[in-house]
Amino acid sequence: MSGYRIMVVEDDIELRSTLAEALSQGGFDVVEAENGIKALEKIRTAQIDLALLDVNMPEMNGLDCLTEIKNYDPSIIVIVMTAYSAIEDAVRAIKAGAYNYLAKPIKHQAVVEMVQRALDAQAMIRTMAYSAPIVTLENGEFVGHSGEMKKIFNIIYKLAKVDTSVLIRGESGTGKELVARALHYNSSRKDEKLISINCSAISETLFESELFGHERGAFTGAEQRQIGRFQYAEGGTLFLDEIGDLSLAMQVKLLRVLQERKFSPVGSNRVIDMNVRIIAATNRNLEEMIQKGTFREDLFYRLNVIPVFLPPLRERKDDIENLVKYFIRRFSNKHQKPMIGITAQALEKLIAHHWPGNIRELENTIEHAFVVETTDKISAKSLPDHLIAFKLASSATKPSETNQNNPSGTPHFEDGDLLDYSRFKEEFEKEFIIRALKTFKGRINQTALHAKIPKKTLLRKLQKYNINAEDFRL
Repeated sequence: MSGYRIMVVEDDIELRSTLAEALSQGGFDVVEAENGIKALEKIRTAQIDLALLDVNMPEMNGLDCLTEIKNYDPSIIVIVMTAYSAIEDAVRAIKAGAYNYLAKPIKHQAVVEMVQRALDAQAMIRTMAYSAPIVTLENGEFVGHSGEMKKIFNIIYKLAKVDTSVLIRGESGTGKELVARALHYNSSRKDEKLISINCSAISETLFESELFGHERGAFTGAEQRQIGRFQYAEGGTLFLDEIGDLSLAMQVKLLRVLQERKFSPVGSNRVIDMNVRIIAATNRNLEEMIQKGTFREDLFYRLNVIPVFLPPLRERKDDIENLVKYFIRRFSNKHQKPMIGITAQALEKLIAHHWPGNIRELENTIEHAFVVETTDKISAKSLPDHLIAFKLASSATKPSETNQNNPSGTPHFEDGDLLDYSRFKEEFEKEFIIRALKTFKGRINQTALHAKIPKKTLLRKLQKYNINAEDFRL
C-alpha cells in the first residue's frame, strides 16, 4: 500500500465508485464524497493527501470547493475532472491552484498514473521542506521556516502561479537543486522538460554552444548541427546551477536572451523565440562580486525576481532532530531495516557538529550509521569516527567558571573522556578536507593544489573518511 489517502468527489455514484475501485487497486486508501460540502467536511476531520474533484456538482461546484480546500490546507493536491466541452473550467481551476485536470470520459489507468505523478511532485515539496527555504516576495514578506510544512507548501503554491525567474542561494549541500526540481514539477510547466546545466562544469569556449546550440561548421570540431539547452527546454524550465561562475562575456549573452526572449545558435542567422522559465542557483556572494565587477548588476536583478535563501544547517540546529527522524524513516524503507530512532547521546553529538557539508553531509552520516548499527536505534558508536571523538568543552576555562571538579581551570573533555590526539587529528583532517572540497567545488586537482595536499594523499584520505568529491560539485 502506498500510505496515501485519496478522496474522490463526484456526484455520479457509478463514476465515483469505479474511480474509487481503480484507485484502491492501485494501492491507495480511498474515501468518497458526493459533493463539495461533504468533501470539505471530510477534509476537516481526516488527513487527505489528494482530492479528485468533479467541476460540475450540485450544492457547491468544484471551483468553489477547490478554493476552500486550498485556503484550508495548500498541501492538499487537487486534480479536477471536467467534460471535454468545458475545458475552460479546467484552465480556471489550474490558475486557482489545481495540479492538473482530466477530461471525461476518464480512463482508469490515466487517473492512477496522474495521481501517482502528483503525489511524487508533492513528495518533492515535502523533502524540500527539510532544506528550510526562506522566500522573499515582492512585498518584502518572509515566508517559510523549516518544520512548518504549511508555510513550505504556501511557498510552492505562490511560485507555481507565477512564471518569473527564481534565484536559489545557499551553501553547497543545502538542497538548491532539490528546490529547483520541486518548483518545476509543481508549476504549470510540470509536463515539459526540466533541463539542468552546471555553469562551473563547462568550459567558457563551449558554454555558448551548450546554451544556444550551433550549426555545422560553426567552429572547429562542429561536425554536425546541435540543439542548445534553451531550445531543448522549450516550454519547460532551465536550471542554471552555479550561475556565479559564468564569465562576464557569457553573462552579457545570457542577459540579452533573458531581456529579448530570443537567441541565435552559434554560426547561424536564425532567430529562435524562447519560452523557458529560468531558475538559477549559486553558493557565491553575488553582491560582493558586483562590487568587484565580476558579476553584472543588471543580470543579478533580472535573475533575482524571487530569491529563495537556504540557510546552512549550523544556523538551525533545532531542525536536526526532525531531519534525523526524516532520514531514519527514508533509510528504513530503502534498506528494509526497521529503525525506531536515535539515542540521546548520538543526537547530542549530531547537534554539536558544525556540518560544513550541510544537509547532504547529515544525510550521508545517517545512512552510514544506519548500515553500521546493529540495534534498532542509532547509537553514538555507529556514527562516523570524526563525530564519535569528544570535543574540548573549552580551550581555557575562565577563573570565574572553575568549580570543584575542575579547580585549576584547565581544558577538559565532555563526558570526562581522556585526551586522544589521533581522534582529534582525524576530526580536524576530515573537516579541513571537506572545507577545501567545498571551496573548490569538488575539483580534486584544484583542491590538492591550493590546499597544498599531494593528490595521492588527498585521494587516500577521501577513501579513508568516506568522502565523495562529487557531492561538492553542485
